[in-house]
This record gives sequence, structure tokens and C-alpha cells, in this order.
Amino acid sequence: MAKELKLMKGNEAIAEAAIRSGCDGYFGYPITPQSEVMEHLMVEKPWETTGMVVLQAESETSSINMVYGGAGAGKKVMTSSSSPGISLMQEGLTYLAGAELPSLVVNVVRGGPGLGTIQPSQADYFQAVKGGGHGDYQMYVLAPASVQEMYDFVFKGWEIAFKYRNPVMILSDGAIGQVMEKLYVGDYVPRWTEEEVRKFAPWASMGKPADRDHNIITSLELDSAKQEKHNHKLQAKYREMEEKEVLFETINCEDAEYIFVAYGSSARIAQKAIQLGREKGIKVGLLRPITLFPFPKKQVAEFSKKVKGMLAVEMSAGQMVEDVRLAAEFRCPVEHFGRYGGIIPTPHEVLEALEEKIIKG
Repeated sequence: MAKELKLMKGNEAIAEAAIRSGCDGYFGYPITPQSEVMEHLMVEKPWETTGMVVLQAESETSSINMVYGGAGAGKKVMTSSSSPGISLMQEGLTYLAGAELPSLVVNVVRGGPGLGTIQPSQADYFQAVKGGGHGDYQMYVLAPASVQEMYDFVFKGWEIAFKYRNPVMILSDGAIGQVMEKLYVGDYVPRWTEEEVRKFAPWASMGKPADRDHNIITSLELDSAKQEKHNHKLQAKYREMEEKEVLFETINCEDAEYIFVAYGSSARIAQKAIQLGREKGIKVGLLRPITLFPFPKKQVAEFSKKVKGMLAVEMSAGQMVEDVRLAAEFRCPVEHFGRYGGIIPTPHEVLEALEEKIIKG
């Protein structure tokens, strides 16, 4: 497959990947710092080339319910927003999970709470990973750390969404969304034909063919026994994801005495902090979770047996650190360092936090 080199923002890469991955429909609403997703789609006009529908809905609530409708018809449909907008989508996201509908949601996180700031943050970890909506559900959550991964994870997102019939979230942040980097893009993937939809999404509601009854798409079940059975099915699916679909990266961990655990922009900052630490004789490495759900619990547990301490680095008051501590099970000290309100930490601050909180502490 031919690869074409482009220079793009992270948000633009999401839009480009949507077009090239055979997406049937994008429904969204503008909000900083992710508005370039829709802007790039409007410039490219994929409805004239691939037939992809691009629609600015009247609100985030409307856009997620349009995703629900398109997903129910077996289409590749997606939306994107930033923190307050994702909050408005929570009811729709839990409906998608309950109805087992594959879909793709992008969150380019900004600082909060409330309207907060338009600057980068990672304070939506709980919302994405713990399930911000109601009920016992999970989304598969990918955390890109580069423009290339913003592009690549759209393709990965569709793969997981349809494999498990589940909503997938790409949890980015304002820094990754706005940074401009080179990336390689592939050939266009054709949108599915009606026959392919019936093959790959036989559960879809597409009218009533002559040979079968309607498929009914719903997340409603008034019989508690049946609803419990459905929940057991969902939980089995999530356990399968935890067993088969964990993604992570390790850097300089072979001889590490200390480990940074960081994702997204924080992982990039931690990489520089590793360089600074090694120059001072501090053997530090990085475990980067690529999937936040499923979280790389086994890998954290293994490292916790070997190192003197771990520092969770987040642009938040401390959310992922809870999962690191649970996985480490007190086998080594686990501390947190973060900046919030839209402030991005420096590599020097990260290294100083390791020295103060763990090495000296």
C-alpha cells in the first residue's frame, strides 16, 4: 500500500483518517480545541468523493444520537468533541454501549472542571475509563501520543468497535490535537456496500429483507432477569478485551530502577525527563499505556516487583494513578505528579518530582 507524507495537526489527522478509513458519517459540533476535525472535513468535502456524510448538528446531544442511529444501521459513524461536549454525550454513549453498537468518539481534552480553559488537559481519564455515563459499561479507550497515532488509531478504532460491537474512544488532549507533525497516510478504504454491511454487521437494522424479520436496536429491557443476563454478556466482552487487546509501550525499562507511567502528551514529556535523568545517573524508564481501557495492569504489576518506585505523570490532579496503585499492590512506592488547569509540565519538573517524591522520599 502506497504511503503519502503529509504535514498536519492532530485534529486534521483524525479527519483525514475518517475519510480514508471508509467512514460513512461524521456528526459533530464545534468546540475548542478540536474544531479542526470538522473544519478539515468541510475543506476536503468527502461527500463529493467517498460519499461520506458530514453534518454539524445543533448540539453535542444531537450529534451522539445521530451516531446512535447510524451505528444501528451498521454504518461506520463517528463524532468528536472536547471535555464539556463529551459530558453532554454521556447518555448517548451508555445507550451505544447498552445496545452494543460499534462507533468511534474522539475527545480532545481541555482543562476543567466546568467550562474551564481551552488549554490541554488529561482530566477526563475518569470520564472515559471509568464510564462517565450510567450503568456498568466500558468503552475501549486509545490514548495517542503523536499525530501519526491520531491517524492510525481511527483505523484501529473501527477494528475494535466492530470486532466487539462496542463504542471506542480516542482520548487525546489539546496539545496532541493542535501540534503539527509529519505523518504517513495510506490509500483510501472503500466504504462498505450494502452486502458488506449485511456480512459484517448482520445485527444491523436496515429495513425488512424478504428472508428475515427486522433487527431491533435498543438498550431497553424491562425484565430484570434478562437485563442481568445482558450485563453478564457485556462483562464477558470487557474481560475478553482485557485479555486480548491491551496495548502499551516501554522505553528504557530493561535496567530501570524507577518507572514513569504516562500517556499522551505526558508520555512525550516523560521521555525527555528520562534523558535528563539518565544524564544524572538515575536509571529511569517509561511505561506508556496505549490503551487506557483495558489498562496494562499486568505490566505495571511486573515492573512493581523490580523497581524502587513509580511516578504517574498526568496533566490532572491524579486519576490514572489510582489504576497504577491498584496494579502495583503496594509492592513499590507509587506517587503522582501533575499540572492542571491547562498547564503543561516540563521535563525538569517531572524529574524533580521523581527525586523529591520517591528517590529522596
